[in-house]
Amino acid sequence: MADGSSFVAVLSVFLLGLCQHGSSQQPKPVSPLIVEEQLLYVGGTWGEVHTYRIPIMVGTPKGNLITVVEARQYSGGDSGPKFMAIRRSEDKGFTWSEMDYVLNDGTFQDGMNLGTILVDEITSEVFIFYTHCAHYVKCEVSTTYMVSSRDEGKSWSRPRNISQEIGTMMFAPGPGYGLQKRYAPHKGRLLTCGHGTLAGDGVFCLISDDHGAHWRYGGVMKSIPYLQAKKRGDFDPDENQPVELPDGSIIVNARNQYLYHCHCRIIMRSYDGGETFPLEHLYFDETLIDPAMTAGAYYSNGVKYFSNTASEVHRSNMMLRWSYDNGTTWPGALPIWDKAAAYSTLMMLPTNDVDDQQHLYLLYEKGVNSSAESISLVKISLYGNL
Repeated sequence: MADGSSFVAVLSVFLLGLCQHGSSQQPKPVSPLIVEEQLLYVGGTWGEVHTYRIPIMVGTPKGNLITVVEARQYSGGDSGPKFMAIRRSEDKGFTWSEMDYVLNDGTFQDGMNLGTILVDEITSEVFIFYTHCAHYVKCEVSTTYMVSSRDEGKSWSRPRNISQEIGTMMFAPGPGYGLQKRYAPHKGRLLTCGHGTLAGDGVFCLISDDHGAHWRYGGVMKSIPYLQAKKRGDFDPDENQPVELPDGSIIVNARNQYLYHCHCRIIMRSYDGGETFPLEHLYFDETLIDPAMTAGAYYSNGVKYFSNTASEVHRSNMMLRWSYDNGTTWPGALPIWDKAAAYSTLMMLPTNDVDDQQHLYLLYEKGVNSSAESISLVKISLYGNL
């Protein structure tokens, strides 16, 4: 029989292994409750704007929220001239700044395709990525641009053409938010992901290891067939949202454009900081039914959150779900809006404030007859029903 000291040593190693894999601690159960909702953008009411679409949002380390949308000037169509509209909140979403138009397409016929927003928590710089000529309407070359702010979104730089670094293959960021890696490998790396044209579609990620000074392509998951016309049932990951887990891996939750395998989400995972997304780590989350559109994803304190229109066919029934095992199961769901809804994004304020750790923000397209009628912000207390 082994002596007592040997038994203690073996037990210590076992317990250390549990701690390293996170098995010894379960996340605190959440019970989300909607505490406030505001319509931030309403089409046809302000200035020359016909429709507001494509909501993106970020929280800054100083505790501010920045929301950005496409202000489509004359129609609700994806192509056509647009403004980039921004509203900010410095009090946790209670009040909002007047709308600011950061960019104006003028009469450009295939205007701004928004994009992703990203905060470098080391330098406090905020980046917004967008594309011109994403649909090749009366233009021949697609260009990816970036603007940045060093004062919490109050003012913005002139557009920077990053196609000079990454080439002119059409790259449509997001829509959603980019991330800065908090864990190894490649701690501090900036990453933003997007998709290509419908023919040359798939998930493509951009990487910067010098705080946004230079960008290059990292991980790619191409559609099948690639650079060919698609039909229903083809494999085509499209608009997407990456999140980082505490083990340093990156999970990308992607739109299943042609409904390959199911009316549900495509999930990819990278263990090398977004350099690759191996096929053996790709799967389809059949619980997350989806009509093929942009969805929101966020991870905090051991809980993964997901928002979309929980329907296989219709753009309606906005829902928030949560998981305690990185998306293996989804035991909880909170109905948000049972009528017309579409694109959504999720965000928390990345501060150490206790209140900020207890609230989640959902920005989504909302309407009665059409999801393009308005863009609404919902503030959710994660422990409101406990």
